Amino acid sequence: MLRGLTTQTHYVDDVPAAIAWYREVLGIDPYFLRPSADEPAYGEFRIGPDEDELGFIDRRFAPPGRDTAGGGPSTTYWHVDDVAADRLVALGATELEPVVEREAGFVTAVALDPFGNAVGLMHSPHWLRQ
Repeated sequence: MLRGLTTQTHYVDDVPAAIAWYREVLGIDPYFLRPSADEPAYGEFRIGPDEDELGFIDRRFAPPGRDTAGGGPSTTYWHVDDVAADRLVALGATELEPVVEREAGFVTAVALDPFGNAVGLMHSPHWLRQ
């Protein structure tokens, strides 16, 4: 049974660049960098009141056969107050899906970060009720 978001990880070619970009997007430092802060092959942020985890792994550690071409077929959505991806685009992302108002008050958009990963943005009335 799925019980909630724990960690979302992305394979990237340049972990330090991904960490720096997401540090700017999130306004926080990563809490976990391995093997070292100077040369990380993995870095992770904790986000929001539930401390959901967002991690970046050096692409050379991708399992054999894993499609690492970027983006992928699935999108993890993060609850936000303002769904517009303008700030992400200003920081180098590309709009993948524009803002869409959906039924029951849900609003979504998707950006592609500079490292080829989809970042889903959602204003979720359900999340707000938690």
